[in-house]
Amino acid sequence: MDLSAIRAPVVKDIQAVDEIILKRLQSNVVLINQIGHYIISSGGKRLRPLLVLLAARACDYRGSAHLDMAAIVEFIHTATLLHDDVVDGSELRRNRDTANAVWGNEASVLVGDFLYSRAFEMMVDVGIMRVMDVLSHATNRIAEGEVLQLLNTNDPDTDQARYMEVIERKTATLFEAGTRLGAVLAEVPRATEDALANFGLHLGIAFQLVDDALDYESDAEIIGKHIGDDLEEGKPTLPVIRAIEVGSDVQRDRLRTAIETGGREHIADVVDAIVSTGAIDYTVQLARSHAEAAKKALQVLPDSPAKQSLEATADFAVARTH
Repeated sequence: MDLSAIRAPVVKDIQAVDEIILKRLQSNVVLINQIGHYIISSGGKRLRPLLVLLAARACDYRGSAHLDMAAIVEFIHTATLLHDDVVDGSELRRNRDTANAVWGNEASVLVGDFLYSRAFEMMVDVGIMRVMDVLSHATNRIAEGEVLQLLNTNDPDTDQARYMEVIERKTATLFEAGTRLGAVLAEVPRATEDALANFGLHLGIAFQLVDDALDYESDAEIIGKHIGDDLEEGKPTLPVIRAIEVGSDVQRDRLRTAIETGGREHIADVVDAIVSTGAIDYTVQLARSHAEAAKKALQVLPDSPAKQSLEATADFAVARTH
């Protein structure tokens, strides 16, 4: 399935979520409206809110609270993007200038804070303590992931275990929370809820692994950011970590220096080392294994169009080019 086919079982729900997002973005502070609308409308896949909707429908949820949950998850994700781009000094996302490049770091951080607080206001409106428990825990783990990534920056001794801990917390946690929320709303047995959460966790890991592979094998027009952005920021992602593990002494020294110093001075040599050592293939293969684990977790659910779409998101996560 392509993304439009994956969305088909919940297309009306998606329209309703878009309306909620636009409504709850409103503020009497003009700059908040400007930045909020700029990043929300920047052409993202909206995969995280989609997972909330599909998980709820796959668990046969018949209410409407999943619409608010999907919007909340999107607000949390958008807040993390605003903060990430400031921390990383990024200037391009989805082929557009980042909000911090347009309005400055201070405005981006503060509007990110607004989106976080608006998300928690909406959680209170829903009024389900289990929902607040899941999302408060998730946002805390995301923040921990950001700090762990900061500690790994410019450290060429970062190994695969440290890298995986970062992406589990920083990226996969919100996927996990989103799919768990769909099950929570449907009040399914705890074993089913945990299976949906496990699906989201493995899917999120697969998604980030592919993102990190694409950083070295695609181009700016396709992936919407500059090639080697992670390396320029001194981030040792799995393709680099793997190339250091199996590369020649010359390649290893060049890669370690590139992580320590950041920048793009030796980007051609870095990409050559990553490709020649099979590090991209290694990363994508690991992503495929997590995608398969995600699909296996869905075996607890009866067959339905929503379940089929959830399974297809796992395939989409590893097959995509951006």
